Amino acid sequence: MAKMQSITSIPRSPQDDRRSRVIQYSIAMAIRMVCIVLCLFVRGWWLLLPAIGAVVLPYIAVVLANATTQRGSAPVLRPGGIVRVAPIIPTPADAPPAGHDESHR
Repeated sequence: MAKMQSITSIPRSPQDDRRSRVIQYSIAMAIRMVCIVLCLFVRGWWLLLPAIGAVVLPYIAVVLANATTQRGSAPVLRPGGIVRVAPIIPTPADAPPAGHDESHR
């Protein structure tokens, strides 16, 4: 019998992967918007933190959005394939005892 497919080895569907990446990108861009607004209100050397966040976050967000998840590159076993099975030939140990007739039941 063929090896059973484990549900944990099946890769994520493209829709789920895309949705996850869009959510990550949206969160990063929301944080960037907060950094831009903070640049208007923060003074002193603290202004450096939201400014760096506003400049660096777009790059990080794009890299995360373009990274697809390739967990476990094991091949996916497809059910329903044709499997050849050798014919079963009874051995002398499997043969019914001599004189035993099953037709009289």
